[in-house]
Amino acid sequence: MYQEIKYDVQDPIAVITMNRPDRLNAMTTHMLAEIRHALASAEADGRVVGMILTGEGRGFCAGMDIDALDGISKDASFNIDTTGLEADPGDPSMGEDFVAGFTYMLALRKPLLAAINGPCAGLGFCFAMLSDMRFVDANAKFSTAFSQRGLVAEHAVSWLLHRLIGSSRALDLLWSARKFDGVEAERLGIADRLCEPGTSLQTAKDYIAQLAASASPTSLKIIKQQVYRHMMMPLGPAMSDTQRLMDESLTRPDFKEGVRSFIEGRPPSFDRIRVG
Repeated sequence: MYQEIKYDVQDPIAVITMNRPDRLNAMTTHMLAEIRHALASAEADGRVVGMILTGEGRGFCAGMDIDALDGISKDASFNIDTTGLEADPGDPSMGEDFVAGFTYMLALRKPLLAAINGPCAGLGFCFAMLSDMRFVDANAKFSTAFSQRGLVAEHAVSWLLHRLIGSSRALDLLWSARKFDGVEAERLGIADRLCEPGTSLQTAKDYIAQLAASASPTSLKIIKQQVYRHMMMPLGPAMSDTQRLMDESLTRPDFKEGVRSFIEGRPPSFDRIRVG
């Protein structure tokens, strides 16, 4: 059903592939709607433990398509037509901080990994930052690009980037829009796994498969929520929230299964998350 992405589910992994390789997977408003719809589908699929966003061909995503940017520059608006692709991904209990723009990606109930296989710039860079982890080919190339287009740090990247790498490094990348490779991305703290060229997608798949074999999907969901929500809380309220969540976890079947499987020396068998 999709025109500009590929969507493939192989238990326990959903792979969403931006599919405009002739344009280095530059985004259109239609692609943005398709990605949102596919993420909602994967979130609701009981087979899926984790999701991967990647690019077809030799690029991850070169940013917003220049023709789309030209159109936006003429009417100064950024509208996404979701007709036929209506979707509501993300956990609404995360609150209003996680509904603006593309921040719904932080509220997804399942891990979202970016497998960065080539050029990653502009809005593509934002989507990489909004992913929970980044698996990066060593020869991938990054650039924020915004300052060179007369733009600002878009789509939560001003909030996320300095938390990952510090304010001065974030300003450098945002001001200069200089290009840097996967090796430097790891040194900066942007790449969570540095991969041999051509292997980032498989490495990300292996990571999700390992999670599916050993971790409670409910625990993965709640830990993700803790990390992002607690970024905006003082220590005291964060600890109170953690205590409440811990008390709730002690009553779940997953806790009993986790303890019993450890005692019996076998892999745990946890229930998958189903939404809706």
